[in-house]
Amino acid sequence: MSLLPVSDALARLLATAKAPQIVETVGLHEGMGRVLARDLAANLTHPAFDNSAMDGYAGRYADFATVGTELTVIGQSAAGHGFSGIVGPGEVVRIFTGAPLPVGADTVLIQEDAETLEKGRIRTTFAPAEGRHIRRRGQDFNAGDVILRRGDVLDAGRLTVAAGMNVPELPVYARPKVAILATGDELLPPGCIPGPDQIIASNTYGVAALARDNGAEVIDLGIVRDDREAIAAAVAKAQAAGAAVLVTLGGASVGDHDLVQSALIASGMELDFWRIAMRPGKPLMVGTLGGMQVLGLPGNPVSSLVCALLFLEPLVRQLSGLPARNRKAVATTVDRLPANDKRQDYVRARLTRDSAGGLSAHVFVRQDSSMMQVFAQSDCLIVRQPYASEVTPGTPCDILLLRDPAI
Repeated sequence: MSLLPVSDALARLLATAKAPQIVETVGLHEGMGRVLARDLAANLTHPAFDNSAMDGYAGRYADFATVGTELTVIGQSAAGHGFSGIVGPGEVVRIFTGAPLPVGADTVLIQEDAETLEKGRIRTTFAPAEGRHIRRRGQDFNAGDVILRRGDVLDAGRLTVAAGMNVPELPVYARPKVAILATGDELLPPGCIPGPDQIIASNTYGVAALARDNGAEVIDLGIVRDDREAIAAAVAKAQAAGAAVLVTLGGASVGDHDLVQSALIASGMELDFWRIAMRPGKPLMVGTLGGMQVLGLPGNPVSSLVCALLFLEPLVRQLSGLPARNRKAVATTVDRLPANDKRQDYVRARLTRDSAGGLSAHVFVRQDSSMMQVFAQSDCLIVRQPYASEVTPGTPCDILLLRDPAI
């Protein structure tokens, strides 16, 4: 099987990804980052009544029109404790922000524009415009208005307005379940003391974090040895748990000890493709097993994370109903980049920003796919197209942002 271009591989992967179907209800505190499954209409009008936008005095515009007018304070209106009387000519009510506008008043004179006199009287020092400093009933929204739409991603602002709409619970799409399976006789979980032929399994944690960050519920299937029956049993657990995606880490090639692909095929997986024209990450595997999509990531940590970024992130976001995340940017290379071969290359680099806001990419000398420290220190991946010519310092290049660059 020939190497598949990255863009073709991603298109084939996403073509089989279904839009989210399952809807669940969550409270407002659990709504952050979730995707609305239907339109939401307001259950009340906001503001519910005319109220003051400032601390001051509520009265009649006719009495405020002339500077120096003396007026009598007949009461007070505070938030939650309105004035029950009627404001007549020559009268005002002391009013506070958010308090109901008394009957008869049509304008608010802010307290800075009023001189306090004896015996409950004030004198105007400024003539406000008619209707000034009043929030009118329904100026934000009215009961029945559709404010939030299906597909909206809930954030702080949208959760605030949902609460203001008097909507205590939210219909959202269920998070797609992503099961992660690490394979290898050499692997041990963090915290163990490895033997001379063993290593600590690290890929699961970065891949799981990326999946969660893009809207997934993660099922950690742990580490299984290089044994077809053990792998098949773990795959069965993923299916029983209702996983939408099974991510395998390592063992997807066809060497004597790479048993994941054959175990999955024996379990009924339909292999779509494997081996991508990219570096790092060539031994990527994609298939389907019943209603579950299978994404086999390479075992090397950097290869695994780069493939997760390029393929798992857009897949999970599509299954979650989230919009595609745009990590693309342009930076100027500080270093020379040699001509590229037939594979699309993802070069780890650190970013700096100049005084004008432009980005400069500093390539790490070590690019081996096992170098976790280098990846952790990288701000971006420089994208080198197949057969790209040599790049000299100072040349603009396409990058994928891994994080916001330091300023």
